[in-house]
Amino acid sequence: MQDKTPNVISVCINGAQQIFEQTISIADLVDSMGLNGKRIAIECNSEIVPRSQFLQRLLADGDKIEVVVAVGGG
Repeated sequence: MQDKTPNVISVCINGAQQIFEQTISIADLVDSMGLNGKRIAIECNSEIVPRSQFLQRLLADGDKIEVVVAVGGG
């Protein structure tokens, strides 16, 4: 019999715990945060994730994510 329990994961994003009902990619996270097209840096578990890996890199339960948005000005 197949398990129908959703793959719920808990991820800490910029210090705040967030729950997702399924595994998502970093690209999905960026999209859900409305940051597409912005100059951002993403760190996952103290490791910088290159933008080229956003689609392939999946979040896992317990991941710690830091999102930094570049702000222009002087």
